[in-house]
Order: sequence, then C-alpha cells, then structure tokens
Amino acid sequence: MRTDLKQKLALRRKWRVRAKVSGTAERPRMAVCFSNENIYVQFIDDVKRVTVASVGTTCKAMPDREKLAANVTSAKIVGTAAAQAALSKGIKAVVFDRGGARYHGKVKALADAAREAGLQF
Repeated sequence: MRTDLKQKLALRRKWRVRAKVSGTAERPRMAVCFSNENIYVQFIDDVKRVTVASVGTTCKAMPDREKLAANVTSAKIVGTAAAQAALSKGIKAVVFDRGGARYHGKVKALADAAREAGLQF
C-alpha cells in the first residue's frame, strides 16, 4: 500500500472516531497518543476545551522513565499512572479516545490497566 494512501486512511479513521467521542466535565475524554518512542494520555473536557490531567512516558512523576518506551509493558504502566492521576482529580468515568489506532496490543493493554486501576469506560 502506498504511504500517502495509508496516512490518508489513518487520518480518516482518527476523524471517524473523534466525531463520535466527546468529553464533558463529569466524563472527560481520555485521549491516547502513541509516537514511535513515547506514550501520552490526556483527560480533556471538550466543553471547556481544557486538559484536566495528563500523563506520559516523559513525565517526571513516572518511575524509571528512561526505560519506558512505546510498547505493551510501558502501556500498562502508563495506563495505571493515568488512572491514578484521574482519580486524584476526582475523575471516575471517562470516554476512551483511541486516536485512530486499532484496539489491540498497546491500546488494549493501556485501557485494561486503566480499568483495573479504577477508571470506568
């Protein structure tokens, strides 16, 4: 598959997911972003257009952040840390935004770890 077509399809998948998912103050959007080296999670209130909390592999609060990468084991650690950050801000239920990524592997590991830590999707 040509690279430009692959990027175009990924962007359309992202827009399709984003059109259906919106966060509020009671139930913010948990946006997940995977780069080649890092994982980022944000809790966003789309009504006020403000980020309530954020966690990533580059955050200073993450233990052993030099060893974390964009893989399944790091996704589990980041998912647990994201749930703890959300619970500390008083967020118990979220809407999951996978950012156009397919729901398997890293995305599923992060979501399952967040659920186990106490977040409701």
